[in-house]
Amino acid sequence: MLGDLRIATFNTESLDQGPDLPVPLEERVRILRPQLIRLAADILCLQEVNGQRPPGGGPRRLLALEHLLADTPYADFHRAETTRVSGPAPKPGAARGSDAVHNLVILSRYPLREVRELRHDLVAPPQARLTTARPPVAADVPVEWNRPVLSAAVELPDGRLLHVINLHLRAPLAAPVPGQKSDAATWLSLAGWAEGFYLATLKRAGQALETRLLIEQLFDGDARALIAVCGDFNAEERQTPLRILRGDPGDTGNPGLGSRAMISLDATLPESRRYSVIHGGRPAMLDHVLVSHGLFAHYRELEILNEDLEDELTEGGPQSHHAPMAASFDLR
Repeated sequence: MLGDLRIATFNTESLDQGPDLPVPLEERVRILRPQLIRLAADILCLQEVNGQRPPGGGPRRLLALEHLLADTPYADFHRAETTRVSGPAPKPGAARGSDAVHNLVILSRYPLREVRELRHDLVAPPQARLTTARPPVAADVPVEWNRPVLSAAVELPDGRLLHVINLHLRAPLAAPVPGQKSDAATWLSLAGWAEGFYLATLKRAGQALETRLLIEQLFDGDARALIAVCGDFNAEERQTPLRILRGDPGDTGNPGLGSRAMISLDATLPESRRYSVIHGGRPAMLDHVLVSHGLFAHYRELEILNEDLEDELTEGGPQSHHAPMAASFDLR
């Protein structure tokens, strides 16, 4: 009989291996592996896991992740991962491999069913006419998001399904506009930067919308579905992506839709503990665990391991600038 269950999420921040990295993988493993063990998760959602080519060639694999998980309980967990950060899905029969950067991974003590990878499967790319592009662009261009959503149904020992959605929303950084940047970090005009920021907002909100539509599909199948949405949302509580994902009755104006609202578990913590990154000296809650009412009925506590966080504006070291977190539930 299933009792306690721990669901965790952690942005590992470009977990990679290779000779040219600013911090060798072994140094990162010495910091990250104890954090993963401390989480003691039954289900673990990871973001920013990079893929590498095997020495003998072939599709990319998550070799750095496999090294990190070695000698931990997670090494034997069931695993789902994204295989397309950008571009269309591979054709049937084509070799599938992890992408070079920023893959999503779900690790589970229990079997994974109905694994889905969604990117513009439920929401078509919005079209935009670029105003500041140089030279001018006469036609509308599609505004596509770079990362997919990863979803899996976890088959619990008592036969119930727990739907886990791993999410990494775009950061609120201006997207490129043709002819408006002199290099990767320098904009040529405020107008170009403003349009780039507008495009990034569309991408981030579009990812949230596609995830919300996935949640709606799950509720259509089971009004009391057990759902957890975990990951790096790059947004705080009352910002647009969270409002789209939560669907609060105060926003919809319809109490009858309240059972489909998602609940932010970090709201159960005192404000002094409610942060997963530090940016320019300001604590911010950018990583979240949202759960359905059916799962919230079993909720016990949320732990955010943010005691040793460093400011994300500081030089990168072996640690991640994101705090791992784990939510505990009693499903008896």
